[in-house]
Amino acid sequence: MPKLWDATIEAHRRGVEEAVIGATARLVSEHGLRAVTMSQIAETAGIGRATLYKYYPDVEAILDAWHEREIGAHFSQLEQARDGADGAAGRLEAVIRAFAEVTQESHGSHSAELVAFLHGKGRVAHAKGHLRDMVLDLIVDAAAAGAVRDDVPADELAGYCISALAVARELPEATAVARLVDVTLTGLRFRED
Repeated sequence: MPKLWDATIEAHRRGVEEAVIGATARLVSEHGLRAVTMSQIAETAGIGRATLYKYYPDVEAILDAWHEREIGAHFSQLEQARDGADGAAGRLEAVIRAFAEVTQESHGSHSAELVAFLHGKGRVAHAKGHLRDMVLDLIVDAAAAGAVRDDVPADELAGYCISALAVARELPEATAVARLVDVTLTGLRFRED
């Protein structure tokens, strides 16, 4: 097949997936998770039900795809923050700040029903593991550079950071998130006596 044909089919597929995921997110936010049907999604997305079923077997599969896309976007933000910073300590701080901001921004944007669904059945276990690995690698690098403490195992420090920053979802404003980040970073450094 010609290359142009492949690109056109791929672009069409991505367009259908985006329309379906966007329609599903809108419908779930308007009507609730359990009230959304495949027929509603197809109509809102502007495609036939047969086409919809070629892409997704049910609403749950669409929500899983949406959630994967959201997680991917969050990791992209973290990677950009990491890659845009200088030095081991700078990369660690940039990722910690970006993670706290993403955590705060995502709070309250979804119903409790949707959050329970998305976080059930181990859907976020892979993402949590990936996040922990990213933070752990940055802590190891920063410790090797003498920028963070090495008297506590790096995996414990990674767990500390992630747990501490989870509180950002409860904070009402960016200044509170910035203070939380500062306290978390302080906990990573040696105390000066």
